[in-house]
Amino acid sequence: MLDLSAINFKDIYCTDDSAAYQEGRYRDAVEAFAETFRGVKPTAVFSAPGRTEVGGNHTDHQRGEVLAASINKDAIAVTAQADGKTVRVLADGFGMTEIDLDNLTLREEEKGSTAALIRGVLAGLKDFGFVLGGFDAYITSDVLIGAGLSSSAAFETLIGTIVSGLYNDMKIDPVTIAKTGQYAENVYFGKPCGLMDQMACSVGNLVHIDFKDPENPVVDKVDFDFSQTDYVLCITDTKGSHADLTDEYAAVPGEMKKIASLLGCDTLRSVTFEDIMDNIEMLRGNAGDRSVLRAIHFVNETRRAADEADALRHNDTDSFIRLVKASGDSSFKYLQNVYSNKNVTVQNMSLALAVSDTILSSDEASRVHGGGFAGTIQAFVKKENAAMYQEHMDKVFGHGSCEILSIRKYGGIRVV
Repeated sequence: MLDLSAINFKDIYCTDDSAAYQEGRYRDAVEAFAETFRGVKPTAVFSAPGRTEVGGNHTDHQRGEVLAASINKDAIAVTAQADGKTVRVLADGFGMTEIDLDNLTLREEEKGSTAALIRGVLAGLKDFGFVLGGFDAYITSDVLIGAGLSSSAAFETLIGTIVSGLYNDMKIDPVTIAKTGQYAENVYFGKPCGLMDQMACSVGNLVHIDFKDPENPVVDKVDFDFSQTDYVLCITDTKGSHADLTDEYAAVPGEMKKIASLLGCDTLRSVTFEDIMDNIEMLRGNAGDRSVLRAIHFVNETRRAADEADALRHNDTDSFIRLVKASGDSSFKYLQNVYSNKNVTVQNMSLALAVSDTILSSDEASRVHGGGFAGTIQAFVKKENAAMYQEHMDKVFGHGSCEILSIRKYGGIRVV
């Protein structure tokens, strides 16, 4: 039987409050497993965190560099090996899914479903040559869907970590698990995405990723314990609607690629600021000023992500905070992904950033989080100011809008 008393919850979830909450959450999950899979005794618990993008806003699709981090919100799975070749997964809120390990081929009718993600991860791991086997799993997640924290990447990482733990002695490396998660989401689920989300969830802590070769990204785990700083991470869901924003999101890489193409490149990775300035008249005439601004953002932002990682490696928190501020400033002014021009009367994130700039001190920082245009902002706030900041954000966007999070040091792990 599982011995939950042996778990050091604070080590995983960073704070006393989070640790206290997890004890009950884990017990409830074990009970839910028992009710779902009657007669089956659970043998292991796995965890995979959500993630936050720290630096490199809209750079990965141009083969740039990013800095991302795992957070102390996660998906957990209570599991047991099963005889035969059937995987049964009950994901809380999404119902039961059964997958036959002898039939892992792509199913068009499954696209957009939980089954597609599970089947895709299993197929990807099989293609890599890892051992598969049947298992039962009850999964519950507190990574909020739609809050920019990568709930789907956490789920994909969790499935890969279960297979690693139950059948491969936890020897499937995190980068491989991340790649199978991306494969599942792109091919089986039918959603284009880069590798940043899965990599941050799987590797854990702070990760600096260089996508110069997107097939073989360079992943460097940043050895920095954020819990030892004076800061917490605050994520505010501004409750903006993502409806009718598809063209806004598509325009960002589209305009960046147009600048790259005009300069004879596939992406902006090999473009310098000097290249832009030497051809500025031609670029403005053929692509327009916003495209040029977005290209300038990329050139500076991809370098800034590397500088942020370097600052943390040298325990230079002051420089890190200054760089986060500069990143947010660039996204707002040059990338221009904070609000949609379709309806300028609705500017949820602009309002959140304005309030943040007003109430935060000079050694704190806020920025757009993720894709932008609607959704969430991120802030690095001094611990003593966190409650005040949360109160202001909740006053504007509703109770529970702002979450005070921590950067956890683990990616996908076996807990028990």
